[in-house]
Amino acid sequence: MTRKAIFYHAGCPVCIDAERQFAEKLDPKQYEIEIVHLGQAKNRIAEAEAAGVKSVPAFVIDGHAYHINFGADLTALK
Repeated sequence: MTRKAIFYHAGCPVCIDAERQFAEKLDPKQYEIEIVHLGQAKNRIAEAEAAGVKSVPAFVIDGHAYHINFGADLTALK
């Protein structure tokens, strides 16, 4: 059974680099990976906040938020 991993980002250079360095490297046999560009899917910002995401880029894996660097605060995306 695979685990769900959601990678939230805003399209900034830090986010795109994190996507290449981390999200694309997760083993698809272990993780079902969904990539969400919050700049394009603003309707999912509340979902990210509810999962504990404070800034992007960030992963949510098994209900836990993991922040990578600091690209943009979620409030800046609203």
